[in-house]
Order: sequence, then C-alpha cells, then structure tokens
Amino acid sequence: MDWQGQKLAEQLMQTMLVAFALVAFLIGYWIGSFQMMLLIYAGGVVLTTLVTVPNWPFFNRHPLKWLDPSEVDRHPRPQPVKSKKKPIKQK
Repeated sequence: MDWQGQKLAEQLMQTMLVAFALVAFLIGYWIGSFQMMLLIYAGGVVLTTLVTVPNWPFFNRHPLKWLDPSEVDRHPRPQPVKSKKKPIKQK
C-alpha cells in the first residue's frame, strides 16, 4: 500500500464508521432496540474492516520507485545541514 493508499484507507474507514454509527443509531432509535443498533454497527465495523484492511489494488495506484542497488554509489547520501545558531550555554 502506498502513501496515497494509506490516506484513502484512513478516510474510507472514518467515513464508513461514522455513516454506520449514524444509520445504526437512527434505526435502533426508530425500532426501539438497542440490540439491533449494536448489530447494525457491528456489521458496519466488519464491512469497514473488509474494505480497508486488505491491500486492495486501488490502494496501490501510486507506487514508489525504489533506487536500484547498482545505482546507490552514483547517488551519495545527503549530508545533514549544520545549524548556524549559537550553542546554548549549559549551567
């Protein structure tokens, strides 16, 4: 799963859980059954898990391009930039 896929999975999870919570509450209130509300929400949690947890192909639309091991020597590692601030005196 790439970075954009992780973001999509997170957004889907949040949206689906809130939607199922709202639907479950409304149906449970209308029927007057706390048990039915919990069952509908539990079904929503299971469906949300099945949609967001597996690594589905639509989560891999933007794959990362990794550097070949043979090209590592041609691209040196970036060096950390030294700070121009004065060091803080410790007492």
